[in-house]
Amino acid sequence: MYRAGKGLIAVLAALALWSLSVSSSARELAVDVDELVQVEIATLGIAMGGAPVVLLREPDAREVVPIFIGTAEAQAILRALRGMEMPRPMTHDLFGNVFEGLDVRLKRVFVDDLVDNTFLGMLELEVEGRDEPVRIDSRPSDAMALALRAGATIHVAPKVLEAAADIEYEGLEDEVVTAVGITVSVLTEDVRQALELPEDQGVLVTAVRGEAADKGMEPGALIREVNGQTPETPMQFLERVHDTEDDRARIRYWQDGEEHEIAISTDVPEPERPAFDPDEGGITL
Repeated sequence: MYRAGKGLIAVLAALALWSLSVSSSARELAVDVDELVQVEIATLGIAMGGAPVVLLREPDAREVVPIFIGTAEAQAILRALRGMEMPRPMTHDLFGNVFEGLDVRLKRVFVDDLVDNTFLGMLELEVEGRDEPVRIDSRPSDAMALALRAGATIHVAPKVLEAAADIEYEGLEDEVVTAVGITVSVLTEDVRQALELPEDQGVLVTAVRGEAADKGMEPGALIREVNGQTPETPMQFLERVHDTEDDRARIRYWQDGEEHEIAISTDVPEPERPAFDPDEGGITL
């Protein structure tokens, strides 16, 4: 793996900081930050006509909200959801590495407006040495792909959530779904045997963060029930979470030869930020 030398880092730092100082954003947020709703990327889908959409989980809603994205951004988001690492960095990976190398933190991303059937987004960056955050106009699809890599939160305007709810879509066949910080996928027979899981119906936990992780759930667990119902597919897991009536989803799962049951908040958990060691001296390329 190649690491950029100090000379290249200095050049990138100078160019990036100069760009931030002179341009920041070509527009202001369309709504006040306090009006935005924090959401969680659940999975991807296909809208009528074949365009990809990213499905966002809003804690207080009973449905996920689809946002149109480009094909390249859909692939980048799907790789991040599946925890895939490419042998060479793609564009969004490179941007994340540059942020880290320049001591710039991507704190939040916004999907704040819909103009002429086009969703508008923005990055919010914390820059070393600056008191105020820097906001950069962005396509929402790029912003969300970066957010997954940088551990940034995602916030959407009510106007956008209301308009996007009318978009018709269907889920992917080989879907990976995240809700309440738990990422699940289809449980194949090969994986069932390898992990010595029971023959029960359910979905496989592939990643977990937030309250569920704090209460002991780990990757490799088999989720048997959510709110008393068995999820047979990842999308059914998402639907069962949406059926939660008292803001705490009850999840029963099998792990390490034992059955467990936990109740966790349906709020969007804080994302995990990737570790970065500044002493390593370089940007991973």
